[in-house]
Amino acid sequence: MPDKKIIFGLTGQIASGKGTVAKYLEKKYQAETFKFSDSLRDILKRINKEITRENMQDLSTLLREKFGQDTLAKITAEDVKDAESEIIIVDGIRRIPDIKYLSKVKGFKLVRIVAEPKKRYERLIKRTENVGDTEKTYEQFLAEEQAETELSIPEVMAKADLEIDNNGDVNELYKQIEKIINNLK
Repeated sequence: MPDKKIIFGLTGQIASGKGTVAKYLEKKYQAETFKFSDSLRDILKRINKEITRENMQDLSTLLREKFGQDTLAKITAEDVKDAESEIIIVDGIRRIPDIKYLSKVKGFKLVRIVAEPKKRYERLIKRTENVGDTEKTYEQFLAEEQAETELSIPEVMAKADLEIDNNGDVNELYKQIEKIINNLK
């Protein structure tokens, strides 16, 4: 394992595989994960609102409009700086302001995870991350990608240092992760 921290900022469209990459790194390397959505989920729980993608998108928009576009990024960057793990994951980077502070943290690498829309939709309806995901139609899935919180993801993906193609099976995904880890050692 490297003497320095490796901080992976994961970006990608809905159900591209960010969570799967994070879980693999957590299990194999005891990586610590931070998600921009963690604070949103916490707030929604505290105000007794359902944790749906729509509620998280609305809350994110409200917080950023009121307190600044970089509010969640500042919180996450500070959390990352304090983390003690050798590998750290920041899951769910969606906006350029999200990487403004993180890119200043030593060891930060922005990783885009790409997958075709049909594959991402199939993965979304199989998992149970958010209420209502399993009943979504393909058209609803595509419409959600046009929400304000999702529109800047392609711009962020274009800034990535590294890419993982997640159109194959999970073993192919793991091989790509291992290749990146070995190259950064």
